[in-house]
Amino acid sequence: MQRVLVVDDDHLVADTLTMIFEKSGFTAKAAYSADQALTCSREFPPDLLLCDVTMPGRDGLSLATDVARELPACRILVLTGFYSNIKNVREHTRRFVRPVGILTKPCQPSELLREAAALLASA
Repeated sequence: MQRVLVVDDDHLVADTLTMIFEKSGFTAKAAYSADQALTCSREFPPDLLLCDVTMPGRDGLSLATDVARELPACRILVLTGFYSNIKNVREHTRRFVRPVGILTKPCQPSELLREAAALLASA
């Protein structure tokens, strides 16, 4: 089973997204901060990191950078609820070796799973 690490500072969002992945046949774990997610990624190496961009403390882009460096095979999908942030997110993710998926919140579970599957298929 493919592993997904879901990271969002909103516990309800993280837990709901984790449940969506679990119901779709993935092994999924939730983390509620970038620091917690980095620790978790070392114990539960994910095939896919799904993370919110805007979080207190370290943001999701900083986390994605660290995960990409430590786990180069991990695919990354970022979520942002701020449409005004999309340009900066795209600019930052262009620096990654592998393509990074970007979705805006809220998004339909089918869209999320489709994007995740596309990223994982490119592994």
